[in-house]
Amino acid sequence: MIRSASVKRKTKETDIELRFVVDGTGKAEISTGVGFFDHMLELFSKHGLFDLELKAKGDLKVDAHHTVEDVGLALGQALREALGDKKGLCRYGWCLLPMDDALARIALDCSGRPYLAYEAPEEAGSIGDFPFQLLEEFFRAFSVQGGLNLHVALLDGRDTHHMAEAVFKGVARALDQATRIDPRVEGVPSTKGQL
Repeated sequence: MIRSASVKRKTKETDIELRFVVDGTGKAEISTGVGFFDHMLELFSKHGLFDLELKAKGDLKVDAHHTVEDVGLALGQALREALGDKKGLCRYGWCLLPMDDALARIALDCSGRPYLAYEAPEEAGSIGDFPFQLLEEFFRAFSVQGGLNLHVALLDGRDTHHMAEAVFKGVARALDQATRIDPRVEGVPSTKGQL
């Protein structure tokens, strides 16, 4: 069985359609109108081996904030729906990922209890016209709707592009690990009996 979900989200600020396949091969068709963000989502798809089809239209005349945040909400919802009852899930994932001068440490739990711990340099500048701070907004929205306990820490880095790549690739690899099915796990991986 291939775990997947489709989500449509429309507000006065954004119009989003996406299809997310957990058990994919890393194929991506992404169009948000925000070039750098598209690049990061393509990396996420490729390094997590997730298939992602995404079309988003947002109020980019204002800025990219609403588009980035709402894509995070929609992608998190799709992840939660695709994982279903989480039977057999490995549940936890982690990654220490270098990207040239940058180093990101990621740990996550598909617990159903959303939480984001995010450590990154406050003085990190924009990447072209993409504000680095929008990464935190994306991952907060993604973790809340996805039911993830997500810890992101940028341990090193000078180039903001490399820092962003390290985070997206690291989250993708950790999520790939956490969403795998372990045939030894009976039911859900929790003494509570549910996640």
